[in-house]
Amino acid sequence: MHSKDCVKVAVRVRPFNKRERDAASRCIVSMVSSSITIQEPRDNQSQRSFSFDYAYWSHSGFIRDRNGLYLPEEPGGRYADQDSVFQDLGEGILENALQGYNATLMAYGQTGSGKSYSMVGYGPNKGLVPRLCDRLFQAMRENQDTRQCQIFFSMLEIYNEQVIDLLSRGSRIPGGLRVREEQQRGFYVEGLRTVPCDSAPQVEQLMEQGTRTRTTAATHMNANSSRSHMLIILQLKQIFSKESITKQSNINLVDLAGSERQRSSGSEADRLKEGTAINLSLTTLGNVISALADVAVGKKVVHIPYRYSVLTKLLQSALGGNSRTVMIATLSPADICYEESLSTLRYAERAKRIQNRAVVNESPTERLVKELKAENARLLQRLSRLGHEGRRADDETKELRQLLTHNELQIRAIQTLWEQHLQEALKDWEQQYANITQERRMMQMHPYIVNINEDAQLSGVVKLFIQEGEWDVGLCDSAPGSISIKGLGIQERHAVFRNEQRRVTMTPLAGAKVIVNGNTVSETTEMQHLDRLILGSNCTYLFIGYPSERGGDDWSRYDYDYFQSEVAAAEGIHLGESSAGSRQTDPSLLAVFYDYIKLMPMVAEANQMSQELSKGVDFKLEIKNLALSDSKGHDLEKEIVVRVTSAGNKQVWMWSKTKFVNRKFLMEEVYQQHRAEHSGDDRAAALPRDKDPFWDPVEPLLLGSAHLWLQSLAFRIALEEQLEVLGSEGTEEAILQAQLVPCTSSGVSLGEDDILIDPSEFLGRRLDFQLVLEQCCGLRWIREARNRGVQIGFRLFDCGRPLYTPAAWHNINPLLDHRFHFTSLRTSQRLLAYLQSSAVVLELWGLQEGCTDLTSSMEGVRMTTEGIFIIDEEGPTDAVPEGTADLSCSVSALQQDLEELRSVNASLRKDNQTLREQLNSARNGVESVRGRSVRPSCDAEFARALKVFYHSMTSVRGQLQRLRRHRPSEESDLLGFRRFVYEQSRLLKDFSDLLEQSVSTLKQDVAAIVRRKRERSGVWS
Repeated sequence: MHSKDCVKVAVRVRPFNKRERDAASRCIVSMVSSSITIQEPRDNQSQRSFSFDYAYWSHSGFIRDRNGLYLPEEPGGRYADQDSVFQDLGEGILENALQGYNATLMAYGQTGSGKSYSMVGYGPNKGLVPRLCDRLFQAMRENQDTRQCQIFFSMLEIYNEQVIDLLSRGSRIPGGLRVREEQQRGFYVEGLRTVPCDSAPQVEQLMEQGTRTRTTAATHMNANSSRSHMLIILQLKQIFSKESITKQSNINLVDLAGSERQRSSGSEADRLKEGTAINLSLTTLGNVISALADVAVGKKVVHIPYRYSVLTKLLQSALGGNSRTVMIATLSPADICYEESLSTLRYAERAKRIQNRAVVNESPTERLVKELKAENARLLQRLSRLGHEGRRADDETKELRQLLTHNELQIRAIQTLWEQHLQEALKDWEQQYANITQERRMMQMHPYIVNINEDAQLSGVVKLFIQEGEWDVGLCDSAPGSISIKGLGIQERHAVFRNEQRRVTMTPLAGAKVIVNGNTVSETTEMQHLDRLILGSNCTYLFIGYPSERGGDDWSRYDYDYFQSEVAAAEGIHLGESSAGSRQTDPSLLAVFYDYIKLMPMVAEANQMSQELSKGVDFKLEIKNLALSDSKGHDLEKEIVVRVTSAGNKQVWMWSKTKFVNRKFLMEEVYQQHRAEHSGDDRAAALPRDKDPFWDPVEPLLLGSAHLWLQSLAFRIALEEQLEVLGSEGTEEAILQAQLVPCTSSGVSLGEDDILIDPSEFLGRRLDFQLVLEQCCGLRWIREARNRGVQIGFRLFDCGRPLYTPAAWHNINPLLDHRFHFTSLRTSQRLLAYLQSSAVVLELWGLQEGCTDLTSSMEGVRMTTEGIFIIDEEGPTDAVPEGTADLSCSVSALQQDLEELRSVNASLRKDNQTLREQLNSARNGVESVRGRSVRPSCDAEFARALKVFYHSMTSVRGQLQRLRRHRPSEESDLLGFRRFVYEQSRLLKDFSDLLEQSVSTLKQDVAAIVRRKRERSGVWS
């Protein structure tokens, strides 16, 4: 009888990691019983709640005891340690397996969310897998009087849709193992090694062996372990002699790949995105879970896509099939991980709806033994009957005895198969144990280098000992006196280690890339204890000195990120600080910094593959918007991009992080295929362009931007500027000459007499001005390659689409001479506020041969019959959306009040003017005439003073920009820093002098105007 069981789902929340602590992250996840609530970081009122079978709070409320165990701060505290997780999940898995059911435990979550910690654990904090194995063998010993138990262990990895046997003793099969299907067994891996085990230490040793193989395979394949799935399969066979029953269970323990959401700020669609298989298994798993969840709620589903990926084939019984399944979803509670954590919770919510149909399994092998024994009993009865009857049936008797002998041999073979396999496995285990003992003995005698991996579970697995004498390091693995290291960028002979008189030196060989403590070295270097070593593109090792040098150092801080941070620091990339002298890291720069150090090794590997495949393409990391700001002067959101340059034709592409990561995996596929097919040829077979991950069609590139501030337009003052166009990282790309010209509706420029003192006089009136782009000078983009061009683009106020100048090609100093005429038919307060506080951001776009010019889209843009762009227009009022009637009424009422106030204001002005005229007429005629001529004269003088002030403030703003960009050199010594401080002081003094001079001049002009007013008349005292 099949029983329906829903997949049980548990969620575990981990503590903040170093990155989140540095960013001063806020906890946005709360937990009550088995319910979890997650809060939108930017909206405190927006929350989502989920309910699961189990919920574990491991974020806070814990202490670490002297043995390194993490325990609740107080008995009965809310902190969920490893033991409490196992009591709920592991014990259930074990009980199901002992009852004869298949059981599956899956860990799901983004990379670094605690999947491996929950599954495998770290140090004394053992995870679910080792605890489950301990309890399984304990149950075997406790029940050995009633049953005979046999356990087989397998361990495999799925990477890029290839299955790798992590326990294989032979060389890796190209393309991986094949997944086949049988009617009885379902999907299985052909040729997967299964090892019989009779103790938990033997399983632990096999897991270490599998981890070592996984580490080596990742290095050889240039693979990213966070994108691979690991499966541990325990086959449990229980033989109940008295009941003549055999139960057989498969326990699948699955550590899924990281579930990062693929986001791209540019939202560009990669033309090769569907070509990669790296995310196929995880994507298909999500589709299978969604389809099964729909089935569970009664929706009609035509097809469950199990066959679309290797992972879902192997997990078919665990999802909707013959298994009792538990999923543990791990997540970070930090606000910077909100999207990934919410995605994980939604995924887990769908999974809990899946219904499985589990049955107790009877072993086909034991059924065969029972059938053979029954047949032997029948044969013996027939032989006995023939003897009693005294018949002479020699032929029949001979045939029966042959069948009896054959069946007995089969029974003996089946019964002895387990013992033979176990003996072979024990021999392997003893050999492995001897190797481990030898390794530990050498660790106490010699210095060595130990691998550091992005996945903490794979760090410290490979140890390469440097004994007395001279040792060549590189691909050479058979030569005497050599240490074999395989990986991208490793030469046949890469470097030489010399261990003489208890001193270890390392000498890079010609052409070899070697980095020590973040700095590239090319000469003999003496190695010190805990030195960080990077060989080739990204083979990372920590040097461990002689035992006398080690002391009680904490090696754990030298993780993968530490290595990459050192390299980044050597390149001038540091964690940003919020203010001078502050130790608090700027959170806005922290995510960019970690993205940078995460992509650094990938970029190095991509460059190495490009070199080995003779692609002639160079990859370089850049920080987008590092020195750029928006129209209000606020810093733009920063992100990492990859600049891709073709050395041959100087073509340039700018790839987002997501696009580069996708292309990197495609490059790996091409590289692996090339190595397999052309092992002796250095040149790669030419790929069609549309399938080449190293190439893309060229597109216009944003080179930089300049700010033209609009404040002068609010006073109808013309402005002429030479603007510095800054690149994304603050480099000068060009000088742009631009003008803002207030004008009439016909385009005639206004003079000084038209300058306004009060911008509010514009309200409700027509405003016209022209933006003139005259010339670009010193274009670095075209200086690098003369076959290029440029365009200027910008958005102004409520223009929804950008406007562009015509393209200018092949000229370092192109004359643009292009003007745009804008008008506001009825100037609003919103436009006035925009003019007084904003700039128009002029973007410099680079064109390349083969790309299409940028064109101004006129869709949604209103123009007058004379071709003038209309801005600040109110939208149509006849199409009011539903639900806005009350708002419309409120707006109408406010508009009526505003009109009344305007009429009252106009009336008061009129009365004021009448009173002023009466006062003037009471004075003598000469004074009256003089009084009437004072105001326009003073207004003109004041307007001229404002014009001078705004022009001087342009110089002040330029000086401020130079101050902001002024940075000390990363290689500066004490003398260099003193020189920087001197230059900084000089720049500050210049800035202060300019600002003081501008303000002082304005004060003097205003004072002179007021003095002249008083001299001429006493009307305005």
